[in-house]
Amino acid sequence: MAVSSKTVSRLGLALVLVSGLWAGSAGALAPEHEMRRLMLATEEAVKAGNWGEAGEFLNRLQQLEGKKPVDYFFYRGQVMLQAGHLNEAQSALEAYVTQAGSDGSHYQAALKLITEVERARKSRAGAASQVAAGEAPKIAVIEPAGGQSIAALRQLYLADSDREALTLHLNSLLDVAGWRKDRTVVRLDKPADVSYRVATRGSTISIQEIRRESGSQVVRTTETLDVFGVNPLIEWDCEPAVASCWVYDPRDGSRLLQLAMDREQARDVARTLGQLIRHLQAPNGN
Repeated sequence: MAVSSKTVSRLGLALVLVSGLWAGSAGALAPEHEMRRLMLATEEAVKAGNWGEAGEFLNRLQQLEGKKPVDYFFYRGQVMLQAGHLNEAQSALEAYVTQAGSDGSHYQAALKLITEVERARKSRAGAASQVAAGEAPKIAVIEPAGGQSIAALRQLYLADSDREALTLHLNSLLDVAGWRKDRTVVRLDKPADVSYRVATRGSTISIQEIRRESGSQVVRTTETLDVFGVNPLIEWDCEPAVASCWVYDPRDGSRLLQLAMDREQARDVARTLGQLIRHLQAPNGN
């Protein structure tokens, strides 16, 4: 039976309307249902090893309003680890362990993945050290610290040496960048929950951590860092999942300093620490 052109056009219009209805219904899920759908899709993609697809689903999840399911952090940790973003992976996995606790369905798997992140970090740091060891020795060049020259820092702190100026400047930055559990109010007369002081002796930097526990208990621990063979380009990053910025140990890439959630402060601390290391590596650094 012949079909008129008018009938064809009507059929086409009907198909367009139907497809429009389908598209509208697909995008009309309430946020809680869309979040659940994306979580299921992420879980399937991770199980299948489709890491790129899993990352896309996680990015869409991140844009949704509302509290994320605790498993979101577990899957995000796996995807970040596969992508080589070790800091983000550790942050997400720690967030999962903290929120889910030992009763979480992925608790043991998350702990194992955190260990895997540490191994990957050490392996990466070892490879970087080998590359650095193969380079010809370089004379350290002192660059401006936080936009100020070493001469300006010596004048600012009335220091007798470049070493003293950099040390005083680093401690000044650390005083401001201390980490606090309560970020809503920062009082200068109330010390941070986690703070640091540095000192130098010869080619060694001494880093004291002052951690204030509940009940006004103060725990002090000291770590020493010998600067020879250490890369003065210090890595740092901020992790919203744990509301902290971190400065990483140049020897093995582990966390060295826990700072407040302020990228500019963390950058200045890392930069100044690197400049102090570079200065102490220089012949007759003083």
